[in-house]
Amino acid sequence: MRLFQGTPRMKRLQGLVASVLVALAPVIHADQAAAIGNGYFSTDDGARIHYLQAGQDRAAPALVLIPGWTLTASLWREQLQRFSAHRRVIAVDSRSQGESSVMPTGNTPERRARDLHELLASLGIERCVLVGWSQGAQDVAAYVQQFGTGSLAGVVFVDSPVSAGTNELDLNKAFSKAILGGLSRYAAQPADYSAGMVRSIFRQPPADIDAVIAQAQHTPPAVGTAMLVADIFGADRRPALKKIDRPTLVIASAQSPLLDAQRQMAASIGGARFIAVPNTRHAVFVDDPQAFDAALEQLLTAKSSR
Repeated sequence: MRLFQGTPRMKRLQGLVASVLVALAPVIHADQAAAIGNGYFSTDDGARIHYLQAGQDRAAPALVLIPGWTLTASLWREQLQRFSAHRRVIAVDSRSQGESSVMPTGNTPERRARDLHELLASLGIERCVLVGWSQGAQDVAAYVQQFGTGSLAGVVFVDSPVSAGTNELDLNKAFSKAILGGLSRYAAQPADYSAGMVRSIFRQPPADIDAVIAQAQHTPPAVGTAMLVADIFGADRRPALKKIDRPTLVIASAQSPLLDAQRQMAASIGGARFIAVPNTRHAVFVDDPQAFDAALEQLLTAKSSR
């Protein structure tokens, strides 16, 4: 082959190989997407929980991804593909969200933590890294509060501090007022409110933004309102942070209105790493998957998360 280096024939061959690789790229991507499967599980109170999964059972702890308020497991698709080569990856549609059952009760972080605990048991997952984004951060804190860290290899909070309950009204006044002020608009015009909320969380709307908006509207406004109030004002979940004795990542958008609160939360967890990602909005892992995945990979390869 060295005889042809630099020759016109070799250049044509190199160009042909490059063209083939470019042509195959969509096929390779499609194969990866096809590896993501759907699963369903019923909780002890009758909720049917939908989840996406990829990868096989391996020695590495599973990676469990929890979405934000009214949003779905599908937003984690890049991470499902990226990390499933070396471990099992699960992304959950929380109750009353996505393809999971709309439930009249239990729409709180505390009950969703129980759902998660039951789901992991049903799948035979004995050790995992929990990743909670936005509302999902409350679910992670509620999980730690109820079940401890014995089955956890790591914890990740994504662009949300753990709630201080009614103390939020004093600690984060502007944010609390914005949430409470939006509830009447959500009740009166749920479709417009959901569309505006979804569009606001991305730096640039993804190609499937209309589908994401439609998925968010699966949650009825009355249920969504109850969820939001329970998430932010329902309980002081800060005591759970003292129980965390596993590698922990707090990763936030550098533009977050709660950036200081997240930095303080990270400082309260022994050994936690804090990262603020520039040029992103609330959906940090969608806006900059490279930075997010690199930070998550570092946590996953920490000694105590193996």
